Amino acid sequence: MRSILTNVTIDAPPAAVWRVLVDFPAYSRWNPFIRHIEGNMRVGAKLRVTVETPGRRPMTFRPIVRVVDTARELRWLGRMLMPGLLDGEHAFVMESEGGGCRLRHEERFAGILVGAFAGVLADTAKGFDTMNAALKDRAEAIS
Repeated sequence: MRSILTNVTIDAPPAAVWRVLVDFPAYSRWNPFIRHIEGNMRVGAKLRVTVETPGRRPMTFRPIVRVVDTARELRWLGRMLMPGLLDGEHAFVMESEGGGCRLRHEERFAGILVGAFAGVLADTAKGFDTMNAALKDRAEAIS
């Protein structure tokens, strides 16, 4: 198993950060990493997510929403072809911090192909950082 774990402190309340995270149609205007999301944000729903990992071609996948806890957590599970090859559980977890929010943005990867994708995962971590900075800017601007 491999993990990417990033954190960012945002000078906006969790509700404001949540509004930015769930406004999927706006992603192409502000998000340099997750460029597009389609689908219903409800547990069990299938999303269509397009990411542009720095230095790589865009990739689209169809994860299943696992957790929707308003202003606290959004989580989905994506799989490559079939369970056990390369599974990635992506999460945004928000905690109040003073008048702002601490966002934990993470993904845990498991499966027999994890080792083969080590380079992609390193580039993906850079994508998380660029998204976190853009999310911080957007949430702070609207709150």
